[in-house]
Amino acid sequence: MEALLPLTDLLAVVAHQFQGLFDLNGRIGLFFIGLSYAVAYWLYRQRRGPEGAASFWQFVGGREVLLHPSALLDYRYYFVRALLRVLLIVPVIGLVDPYVLRSADYQAFFNNLWGARPRLGENLGLSLLYGLGVFLINDFASYWTHRAFHTRWLWEFHKVHHVAPVLVPLTASRVHFVEKLADSLLTLMLLGAYSGAFWYVCGGEVSRYTLFGVTYLVFIFNCLAANLRHTHIWLSFGPLLEHVLNSPAQHQIHHSDAQHHFHKNFGTNLSIWDWLFGTLYTTTRTPERLSFGTAERDAHRYQSLYSLIVLPFVDTVRKLSDGIKGQGLRRRMQGARRLEPKG
Repeated sequence: MEALLPLTDLLAVVAHQFQGLFDLNGRIGLFFIGLSYAVAYWLYRQRRGPEGAASFWQFVGGREVLLHPSALLDYRYYFVRALLRVLLIVPVIGLVDPYVLRSADYQAFFNNLWGARPRLGENLGLSLLYGLGVFLINDFASYWTHRAFHTRWLWEFHKVHHVAPVLVPLTASRVHFVEKLADSLLTLMLLGAYSGAFWYVCGGEVSRYTLFGVTYLVFIFNCLAANLRHTHIWLSFGPLLEHVLNSPAQHQIHHSDAQHHFHKNFGTNLSIWDWLFGTLYTTTRTPERLSFGTAERDAHRYQSLYSLIVLPFVDTVRKLSDGIKGQGLRRRMQGARRLEPKG
């Protein structure tokens, strides 16, 4: 009976992940997906015409998108990701957590440096301001994690997200656990520093203002058709607004396999980071013709759960090995040139 407990626990994790589709604590919930497809239906009604989709089912992609093998893999990976979180991410964070400075550590440091401050007390304004800061820190951390995983040595782990030839809302969950771990650790460190500084200024802890148990800005952005980012439905906010807010069309540009779209629009909710750091690409109401994938065009290698999880390690080790061999060859060639007779 004891041997069955681990299996029972794993099944409980999968069941909890399924229940997550019905709560408001994550973007991939049926409520937010339903809102996004309501916006999609409005767009369908606006764009109907001789050249438009014959039905709403076709407008959202039909069988070719929603039942594509890549989409079916995303549906399966959504549940496997929960197992990876429990088996790998949570234990690693547990090991690192004692060595990460927390908000209380920063408060104690500031108290020793400048002395304690009078407590301002709880009020709506402070809660809204604190929640705004938490939202900005999370979005800022996600931008830099995302951008870092587009670099040479981390790309293979992020590539599993980009090789999807079709986009469905659950493609958002196709994130390798190494990338998720890096994002969680960076966010943990930045939020600890921010909370400690904010609470010191306020003289004590301030709670975030939430809507239905979710940070209010996260709830608002999830309501703004966030799940259309990973679809084939073009929704642009226009060049002006897209300097601040990340539209679904901008994220679809990020997934494009066209070279002039590479390394653009790393933001999650806000595109202001892309604007500030030179990676912004804005769109217009007129859809651009897109196909999704990577420069390597090797989506055929990523058609199983095993390949999504294991191939990034294999390819990264191979890349490191090739790099070391290349450096050795260059050193030998440089040495040979130095030994060549002069004149």
